[in-house]
Formats: sequence, structure tokens, C-alpha cells
Amino acid sequence: MAEKMAPAVEQATEKAVQRCILAGCGAAYGVRERIYVCPRCGGPLEIEVRHSASASSPAPSTTGVELQKRWAARGGSREPRDVSGVWRYRELLPFEDTAPIVTLLEGRTPLYDAPRSAEYCGLAHLRLKHQGCNPTGSFKDTGMTAAVTQAVLLGARTAVCASTGNTAASLAAYAARAGLQSAILLPRGQISAAKLAQSLDYGAAVCEIEGNFDDCMRLIQELGDDPAIYVANSINPFRIEGQKTVAFELMEQCNWQPPNHVVVPGGNMGNSTALGKGFQELLGLGLIDRLPKLHVVQAEGAAPLARLFANLKPAELRGDAPLPATMAGIPNPQTLATAIKIGAPVSWQKSLRTVVRSGGSILSVTEQEIADAKAIIGRDGIGCEPASATTVAGMKKLLAAGRVGREESVVGVLTGHVLKDPDYVGRYHNGSLVSGSGQNDSAAPRPIASTFANPPERVAASKAAILENLARRR
Repeated sequence: MAEKMAPAVEQATEKAVQRCILAGCGAAYGVRERIYVCPRCGGPLEIEVRHSASASSPAPSTTGVELQKRWAARGGSREPRDVSGVWRYRELLPFEDTAPIVTLLEGRTPLYDAPRSAEYCGLAHLRLKHQGCNPTGSFKDTGMTAAVTQAVLLGARTAVCASTGNTAASLAAYAARAGLQSAILLPRGQISAAKLAQSLDYGAAVCEIEGNFDDCMRLIQELGDDPAIYVANSINPFRIEGQKTVAFELMEQCNWQPPNHVVVPGGNMGNSTALGKGFQELLGLGLIDRLPKLHVVQAEGAAPLARLFANLKPAELRGDAPLPATMAGIPNPQTLATAIKIGAPVSWQKSLRTVVRSGGSILSVTEQEIADAKAIIGRDGIGCEPASATTVAGMKKLLAAGRVGREESVVGVLTGHVLKDPDYVGRYHNGSLVSGSGQNDSAAPRPIASTFANPPERVAASKAAILENLARRR
């Protein structure tokens, strides 16, 4: 049906529009319209930004070189919007210069060398971009600063989200910063205590729902009809605008030389969508000369998009191929990596388009592969939450399959801090980690081998006993 629609009359602001991504529609709307999907066809929306010198005074498009110099010049500034790793790239964001930005100085996260993780994967070199170093401990902050700023501009009283934990913590913090009420819908008993504690401490109204994340997401979409409520999930295109700046920052850190491959976890698919959009914009500006291949890794028990990708025909893998209209979801997704325990990701079409355009892939990894990869990342002194470890687990599989070469440059994105799920860490190292045993999990419990276990040991309270223990562990 959408394929037969003519594009709507563009309702452009000076700087940007919201546009439906479906080729048969392409309708455009003003960026201050409170919409999350295309009102005409129900398709996903994305933001198109005009690269002008100033939002308040349109000018001929600023060149990539000019932007590059401007961003570099902000490196020593103490102004909050320059310190932020999102707002320092404001020329490419859909906001006026006078927008009342809501920031916790997010972004500017490290890009680590990871030699032990590289060896584990079979790579000569590996770098890990750690988004867990954001203010609330996850990549969500880079998108939430933009989403909550938009909520303020639209006069919303309450910002809401469905969450497996990280989005909840981020929204609660940014809403508190903005003086807005935040409401969080969580699947009861299915998020880590650490993430729940963050939402409570930041003052959110936490609603525990019987069901899974996808049930919470359905309710959120119904709540979005209320004009006083603003939805902050990744169905919101402004979230993606903030998150795309991670691609800008990563390329700065790489001296504008794109890696051959970028690997990212896949949950609701906003992260891969945002990274791909950021790389595409940099390519359009001439700041990079090619797109890195983007690979999305899902947990085996929550991998609807990986299943779809595996069944695509060669003609459907062309960058200009029409997007599939539907994707079979997973009614009861299963994984201990709770941040990506999602069976019906709302941004799957955007993510799929991004991956196909880049020549990348979408794959899944087992619970055992996630747990071991997570332990290896820890041995690099970096650490991450379980969902983040899908990147290293996925790289190992990609190398084994010949999709990544040993000498190629690879960057993995870690999405959450190690302290997001300390219970998982403890259970892995003491040998009690079991998959398929959580609340609402229908799968039979399966022990996960602690391949790289590092359990605590009881040692006598003497110098000799301690030295003997250390010598034995060398």
C-alpha cells in the first residue's frame, strides 16, 4: 500500500525535516511535529539535516573541511555544548542554535586497544569504543540528550520509555536534569538490579509490567498518543540523531580513516541505525572516503533480524533493494544479555538498510560465546556488560567464516559498563551462571562453562600464605 503513495508536500524548517524512509512514500514533516512514525503510511522516520553554517541563519552548505576545523577548535572549550560529545557536532543536529539543550556532558568516550581480545578473535589488532563510559554507563546517553531536548522544545510534561534497563536509567537522569517527569515501563524481574537502582535514584516513576520488553513497547506506542507525553525509545528519530554522533567522534579518533569493519550489538536496533546514519553523513560531506562494513550481533535466543538476514536472497542484499515489509518476531526472546533481550525490534528496517548499504552482516552468537567474550574483554582491563560482549563474540565468528581478515582494521562498540550487571560477572567466575533459568524463561536451564573463571579464594591471614597464593596464580 505504501508503495503507491506519492510524497507529501515538504514541511521543512530552516534546518531539517522528518522523512519516511519507505521508497514508495517519502513523506516529509517539520521537525517540531510530535510524531514517531509516518502519519501517512506508518513507516519509520528519519531526520534529514541541511548542513548550513548556522541553524538560525541559513547559508550555503558548510564543507566537510570547515566542519572538521570547527569541531577541532572546540576541543579546548569549557562551554557545556562544546564539552558534550554530542552537541559539539551541532551543525549536523536538527536543532536551532538557541535550543535549550539538556546535557550531562555525554560522549567523548575512549577508544581502547584490546590486544587480548584481538588474540582471542584471531585478529592482528582490535580497538573497542567504550560507550559504557557515558554519564549513566551506557550508549543511550548520546541519544537521550537529543530526545529530552526535543521533549522540552515540544512542551512535554512526561517522558516515557519501555526498557530493559539502560534506556530507563538514561531517560530518568536526563528527565531529572530537565525538570520533567519520567515514566519507565520495565518487564518485571527481567532487568539487572543495578539498572533498576539507577532509575529509582534519578526519581523515575517505574512501572513493572507482566510480560517482556515487547509488551512494554506496545504500551509505550499507545501512550504516545497523549500530547503531554513524549516517547523516548529509539522509534523516536531524535534519539538516533544524538547517537549518530558516536560515528563522528569515532572517525575523529581514527584520524578520519574509517576501519574496515565496525561491529555493534543488536537489540532494538537504534544503535546500528545511528552509527550507519552517521557514517553515511560523513561520506556525503567528504570527511571519509568509504563506509566501514557494519556488522550487527544478536544473542541467539533473541535474534529475529539475524534470522531474516540469513534468508535474504542476493538481490535483496543490494544497497538499493526495497526493504522487506515484515519481519517475524520472537514472542518469548531468551538471553542473559538482558539489554538485547528483544524479540520485535522497532528499528529493524532502518538497521537492515544500513547494514546492507555498508556491505556488512547480521549474525547471532550463543550464551556461551557471549560469556567467554565478556571475560576476555575484562582481561584487557576494559570490562563491559553482557550485551556488549556480543561484539567480540561476533568478531571471532566473522573471522572464522572469512568475512573479516586477520590484518583488517576492526572496531567493536561496547554499549554498557561492566557494573551494569555485576551479578552476571560473579556467577560466571564462581561457576554458577546458567542460561534459560530466569523469570519468564521457558527454556530448560543450561549451565554456562566458566572457561576463563577467576573465582576468589580463601587464603590464610599470613604473609607466607598470600605470597604462595600469588605465586601459584602467576
